[in-house]
Amino acid sequence: MQTPFVTTDWLAAHLEDDNLVIVDASWHMPNVSRDAQAEFREGHIPGAVFFDIDAISDKSTDLPHMLPTPEAFAQAVGALGISETSTIIVYDETGLFSAPRVWWTFKIFGAQNVFMLEGGGPKWRSEQRPTETGEHQAQPAVFSAQFKPEAVADFDTVLARLSDKKAQVLDARPAPRFNAEVPEPRAGLRSGHMPGAINVPVGTLTEAGILRSDEELKTLFAERGVDLDRPIITSCGSGITAAVLTLALQRAGAQSVAIYDGSWTEWGSRADAPIEP
Repeated sequence: MQTPFVTTDWLAAHLEDDNLVIVDASWHMPNVSRDAQAEFREGHIPGAVFFDIDAISDKSTDLPHMLPTPEAFAQAVGALGISETSTIIVYDETGLFSAPRVWWTFKIFGAQNVFMLEGGGPKWRSEQRPTETGEHQAQPAVFSAQFKPEAVADFDTVLARLSDKKAQVLDARPAPRFNAEVPEPRAGLRSGHMPGAINVPVGTLTEAGILRSDEELKTLFAERGVDLDRPIITSCGSGITAAVLTLALQRAGAQSVAIYDGSWTEWGSRADAPIEP
């Protein structure tokens, strides 16, 4: 299995490669006082462009950062100088939090060579590697998008799979939110979880911003009763950390994984969605 990561040593040695595009995919929870785009302007890996998860999204829905159409995605990333044949290196300033969402998005729209920076911005900075300030002016490119719908699940699909058990539903939210012990960070959402869902908190999947080993992940999933040979749908608060869970499942050997794009922001806001504490 090809690794989805490159190391900081590799990136430092390839910063000047002609076909390389570095993408800062930083995004923070609504209840965290951090402005990812402002932080990008203050300092980022040289040559990086900023992928705004909220801006490059479906504008026809009130749900946050839902996937855009292939046409809208192609236009947005083309303006960032990215084509489907670029070598794309995605990172975030948490270590491994929002980068997998953007890595997954590029992959399902047909990017051929997309990777993540192991350890992300924090590791790069801890090694005292170079950064630059301001905005990078990219030369526009053409991205030919090819959407993979099997990688995405909607509300009706999740509802059906909870009933017919043809897929397992895994929830990456922290246990206190899954168990309705604390309120959701977004106002107006009910607390709890989908009936029959399995909680695999995203914090259990990483250590110091780096994904655990394949064997550690296999053990973790086995302990939680996850069958890697059966189809799986991942969910979280709004579709961001579900991608970290999807990445971990793929590394552990799962063959069929889709992300519920609306996640709890949609489920917890709908009166017709079954919930248990």
